[in-house]
Amino acid sequence: MPAPLLESPFELAGRRLRNRIVHASMTTRRAANASTTPAQIQYYENRARGGAAMIVTEPLTLSSMQDVESKTRAWNDDNLDGLRRWAAAVETHDCRLLAQIQDPGRARHDTMRHLNAMAPSVLPDDLSWSMPRAMTQQEIHRFTDDIAHSAARLKRCGFSGVEISAGHGHLFHQFLSPRSNHRTDEYGGSWEARTRFVAEIVAAIRGTCGRDFIIGLKLPGDDGLPDSVGPAEAAIIAPLLTASREVNYVCFAQGTHALTLDMHVPDRYGPRMPYRDLIRTLRRSVPEVPLVALGRITDPAEAEGILASGEAELIGLGRALVADPAWPIKASRGRTNDIRYCISCNTCWDTIVTRHQPMACVNNPRVALPDEVDWWPVRQAKTRRVAIVGAGIAGLEAAWVAAARGHSVTVFCSSAQVGGKARLRSHLPGGEEISSIYDYQMVSAQRAGVRFEYGMRASMVDIAAVNPDAVVLASGASMVPPSWLPQDVAAEGLVPDLRAAMAGLVGVNARQPGVAVVFDMDHSEGTYAAAERLSDSFERVVVITPRNSLADDASLVARQGILRRLSRRRVETVFLSEPRWGGAFETGVLEVRHLYTGDISSIANVALLAYSTPRARNDVLAAPLQRAGFEVRAVGDCLSPRDMLAATADGHSAGNAL
Repeated sequence: MPAPLLESPFELAGRRLRNRIVHASMTTRRAANASTTPAQIQYYENRARGGAAMIVTEPLTLSSMQDVESKTRAWNDDNLDGLRRWAAAVETHDCRLLAQIQDPGRARHDTMRHLNAMAPSVLPDDLSWSMPRAMTQQEIHRFTDDIAHSAARLKRCGFSGVEISAGHGHLFHQFLSPRSNHRTDEYGGSWEARTRFVAEIVAAIRGTCGRDFIIGLKLPGDDGLPDSVGPAEAAIIAPLLTASREVNYVCFAQGTHALTLDMHVPDRYGPRMPYRDLIRTLRRSVPEVPLVALGRITDPAEAEGILASGEAELIGLGRALVADPAWPIKASRGRTNDIRYCISCNTCWDTIVTRHQPMACVNNPRVALPDEVDWWPVRQAKTRRVAIVGAGIAGLEAAWVAAARGHSVTVFCSSAQVGGKARLRSHLPGGEEISSIYDYQMVSAQRAGVRFEYGMRASMVDIAAVNPDAVVLASGASMVPPSWLPQDVAAEGLVPDLRAAMAGLVGVNARQPGVAVVFDMDHSEGTYAAAERLSDSFERVVVITPRNSLADDASLVARQGILRRLSRRRVETVFLSEPRWGGAFETGVLEVRHLYTGDISSIANVALLAYSTPRARNDVLAAPLQRAGFEVRAVGDCLSPRDMLAATADGHSAGNAL
């Protein structure tokens, strides 16, 4: 076997797991009206069909004290049929289904104040500043009793167990942490007292559900805050909560609802498996309890290595199984080249938390569709000739899907390599894994027989020579010069857009004198990756923006990482301002005007000035092609300048529609 340990069976609470792969809990936002839906069930069934041995659901509501319309209700009998169908859909595929028990307590992801938050103590949430009420002992007992009876209901519906989420800064974590729990009753003070709430929940569930019901416990390993729960404190908490031997497995989560929230979904700016050393250390605190390893494990070889070293018994995959539900099947068959890898961009987190939409993935345009698992297009009886202009990730996605459906596809690539702007991004900090998007697309395109014309900026004549039945425009978009920059100066290229500036620095490692200035009207992650790269090349970097903050278009967890990295690199920021063009720039002096006061400041010794601005579609061929009678589809930025999620989704849709 390519991964013999990963494929070996295991047992929890007398229930067999066919392998060591656990789908970690992730919110799908596919519940509706507090009930499960066919789309929600389909998502989980797909991961079971894809080979996962155990799946932990998104948080359900298990107490009437926490009724939330966007979460599936399990605290009464209103949703019995849906819960039964959910369990059957997963367990039929020899996969154990566990429901996650969680409550956010005072924690909120945004700045809106929550008016009915509850917590161990009356202390404000670190992010939203919501001020909770302190739970009474009667409320704690009621909550515990509700959870125990709801767990029994889930067992009757066919669930194999539950996982108690006591990490991530949620309610139970708040009870565990001395930073957020200032109680003086039996639920606060000592470590035994602070762990009492969770211990009582474990005991209550065991009492109502018996010994053949899996109880998992997700605990804080390091929440990154002073006077809270770090590795030393986690090593105290874990033994206290597992001493009763009622818990069947433990996993450790990182970060909390504060400036360390991004720790719980480590992104591509850090090392792979960033918490491996921490998990190895905490393993010693629970030597006799099965451990699930978590934290940016994306490759089968990484998972196999963790098991081989004895650091954990099970491997928790969240985002990796969103990107490819067939990850386990492909790993077991040695098909790692076929895996659509997670690129740790946290777009999935952004869609569910920031956009309040069903979870989506940059590298998987078919999340929760019935045919999602190990999908390959069905060949069409009637084939067509297709020309695709542009070989970025939108064009490549359209190309391989259309070709796999049997069409004859020609791609015009203006450069000598595919990937478009994504390839440039892959050379900037945090960009290496982006290459896996177009690497997968290119392998699929070659398998499907796509023909590429490299180094050709396609004209009407070039396209017509292919005699296509349809044309897909995937030619991207270009940044528009800002209003303060004279048109003749912009045309000369003296002040380039940020993409052009960074393309000129690829492969250049020498440090240069002077100041690099970026005018930021983009506020997306790529702009700040460029600023990081510039800080490696110039003595000083200044970001100027007309807004009063940075990274407004990035998700909260991405923004936290951006602000932390820029701060540590001492990248300077100037808010509510824009450059003022003038003759002084010829001597390396850039004047900066405050938008409200009109005050003028200056930056001397400027060696590079570049702008990152909204983009205009590169759709100059659209109208002529349509007038010539061609069927034309625009995808990605050429349709509407957006993000990578839209690019792959547009391309995938176009490839299937041709």
